[in-house]
Amino acid sequence: MEARPTPHFRNPFPQRPWVTRTGVPLATPSSNTGLKGAIAGGITGALEITITYPTEYVKTQLQLDEKGGGNVGRQKQYTGIVDCVKKTIQSKGVFGLYRGLSVLIYGSIPKSAVRFGVFEELKGKMVDGKGNLNASTRLLCGLGAGVCEAVFAVTPMETIKVKFIDDQRLAQPRFRGFFHGVRTIVKEQGVGGVYKGVTPTILKQGTNQAMRFFVVDTLKDIYRGGDNSVVVPPLISGFFGGIAGTVSVFGNTPIDVVKTRMQGLDANKYKNTLDCAIQIWKNEGPIAFYKGTVPRLGRVTLDVAISFMIYDSFMEYFNKVWP
Repeated sequence: MEARPTPHFRNPFPQRPWVTRTGVPLATPSSNTGLKGAIAGGITGALEITITYPTEYVKTQLQLDEKGGGNVGRQKQYTGIVDCVKKTIQSKGVFGLYRGLSVLIYGSIPKSAVRFGVFEELKGKMVDGKGNLNASTRLLCGLGAGVCEAVFAVTPMETIKVKFIDDQRLAQPRFRGFFHGVRTIVKEQGVGGVYKGVTPTILKQGTNQAMRFFVVDTLKDIYRGGDNSVVVPPLISGFFGGIAGTVSVFGNTPIDVVKTRMQGLDANKYKNTLDCAIQIWKNEGPIAFYKGTVPRLGRVTLDVAISFMIYDSFMEYFNKVWP
């Protein structure tokens, strides 16, 4: 019997080089890419903040712990991370480390939704014919995502979170809960009261996401060897995210310290962002710009690793069931 010739395999996606070997789009610049990114990002935000919040709490406490603070009862309280955790648990119990979590739960969903949604939307418009970004477009996409999340989600969320944590440092805390706290802030300071520190927040989030997305996308590109059809496993994405988080911490913790001070209850003693930075330098020295680095390093490294691992898993699933 004459053998049948092997049929020639025809690529069903000839004009879509960003499709995997299984036909699952990786970076399709379609109209719903940004929407899928926003939904996956929102789910990711809720999960990762619940896991990592205690380190965020400790970091913020240490950054607010000024040497020789101006108000009575607000002198320096902690000698370091362990002391902060110990004193918090002794005075308020284990759940004291979760003070202000509700604020971040409410804010993390839209924050991550905006971050990943905008990045996917910008990436879809800037990828080349192979579905890749070059170095400059990676930075631009990350920067755009960071600026958007700072304006639309992060600034009000961070301001309320910092004020909640700072309020707990008072002998008689004023805020009885999330909504009472927000009402009090708006009543006393107006809507602008939840937009304190918008400038350093834009600087922080813009540089944060520019560095993180740049590092992660670059490492993924190296892993794929230039072949965009190669799927990066979620665990590898998480590892790359951890590296990106570490880079961003050392790159912009000084901005984060200034942002935290500008959003605290004593923010009115600073004229503006520049004045805040100058006063920190004069009164506490340059080392103060790296206060809270260790707890922030632990939180951010874990946070970014978890975020990219969860996000990539959801996006892979969405790309299979939602063409």
